[in-house]
Parts: sequence; C-alpha cells; structure tokens
Amino acid sequence: MKKSNKFSPEVRERAVRMVQEHRGEYPSLWAAVESIAPKIGCVPQTLLEWVKRVEVDTGVRDGVTTAEAQRVKELEREVKELRRANEILKLASAFFAQAELDRRLKS
Repeated sequence: MKKSNKFSPEVRERAVRMVQEHRGEYPSLWAAVESIAPKIGCVPQTLLEWVKRVEVDTGVRDGVTTAEAQRVKELEREVKELRRANEILKLASAFFAQAELDRRLKS
C-alpha cells in the first residue's frame, strides 16, 4: 500500500534545501530539522528522512539510492514473473509428456 504524498516534490526540495543552508546555525542536524519542520508543516522525523534520502542520493551519505532501490524493485518483479512463467512451462511440459506416454501405451 502506497503512502499518500501530502507534500509536493517542490516543498520537499525546498525544505531539504533550507535544512542544508541553515545546518551550520544549529548544534546538530536534528536541531536544524526540529526548527525548520514546523515552518514546512511536517513532523521533524519526516523532514529528517527527506534530508537523509537526498544525502544518500547525492552520495554524501552511504546507502542505497532511490534509483538503485527502484531498479532492484523492478528486477524483483521481473524475477517473480519469470518464475511464474517457468512454473507454468514446467507444468505444461509435464502434462504433454504424460499425454505422450499415454498415447504410446494405447498404441
């Protein structure tokens, strides 16, 4: 189930940019996030997640980028489809092999 996005990408980008620009004015990242989040209208944890995601995507922080995560998701979906198709082909092969055996025995 997908979460609804209350905030547009533009608002998210602006909020993250604000945190990055004013980060030096606060003793910690969390302090900057706590100060800026109410101005955006979100909870600090949400804003912190946005900041961390941008940092991962830009290579500042270690982790799986959004593009990599999307690619993995697509590949997992493809593998699932291929496994399903393979299972169908196995069942069909077994069915036709059995039918061929039955035909030979009746001849």
